[in-house]
Amino acid sequence: MSKVIISCAVTGSVHTPTMSPHLPVTPDEIAASAIEAAEAGAAILHLHARDPQTGQPTPDPDVFMQFLPRIKQSTDAVVNITTGGGQGMALEDRLAAAVRASPELCSLNMGSMNFGLYPILEKYETFQNAWEPAYLEASRDWIFRNTFKDIEYILQDLGQGHGTRFEFECYDVGHLYTLAHFLDRKLVTPPLFVQSIFGILGGQGPDAENLVHAKRIADKLFGDQYQWSVMASGRHQLPFVTMAAISGGNVRVGLEDSLYAGKGKLARSNAEQVTIIRGILEALSLDVATPQEAREMLGLKGADRVSF
Repeated sequence: MSKVIISCAVTGSVHTPTMSPHLPVTPDEIAASAIEAAEAGAAILHLHARDPQTGQPTPDPDVFMQFLPRIKQSTDAVVNITTGGGQGMALEDRLAAAVRASPELCSLNMGSMNFGLYPILEKYETFQNAWEPAYLEASRDWIFRNTFKDIEYILQDLGQGHGTRFEFECYDVGHLYTLAHFLDRKLVTPPLFVQSIFGILGGQGPDAENLVHAKRIADKLFGDQYQWSVMASGRHQLPFVTMAAISGGNVRVGLEDSLYAGKGKLARSNAEQVTIIRGILEALSLDVATPQEAREMLGLKGADRVSF
């Protein structure tokens, strides 16, 4: 078994400030939380940006550039910038920060899908900001869009244009077949970094059978040409990433995916979640990959070739 890559998704665009006082919002908070996560053992930092005044997700490259250089100066971790952005963002907006920063790695959702956040509304009577309930409710009638044409454009613009590689986010088994299609067309090249995602309303559910099936299909489609990783939302985060590690996969944690560090206990930081999963991996006699080892496993271009 190769070493296990720990990815940490620092803030995301799913949770809102009302849900946790520990969710990083400002550039200072995002930078500090990302650096702490790297010090705890995360080799990859997956990053979104938020409006520092309201906490609403933003695609503004100028906001990204307030924390990206600080993270690079303070840690050797691989920076992974979102191309998914947040609800309601156009493709050009979602790509703007990545095009500016030319990172080693970007996320890339492998298809269009319903992405339901609205059930979270039932858990809160009041919200800190007026945009929060409207944002969650809007997901009832929203489709995250990544058509074949959109994916081709991202692969060509960022992949070929910047030498950026991708964390291929697969919310369902069909997304694995879409990735195989692009592999057949040689628009993507091995080693592939495949992130199987469980527990998002609209994607594959958090059932152990789905995890096993996803791994079986990925093995069938990609053989030894890929690195597999798993993330799961909410309370499913730790059980699913642990099952992935036992199955020879890599893991992703972070406040984008879950706000908790145990039943009923809000995580105080991203580093707390990284520390928990690192302890589990080491208890299983699994070695945690360093950032440089992650670069070698994923065939990345190196931190000296980014633009921040």
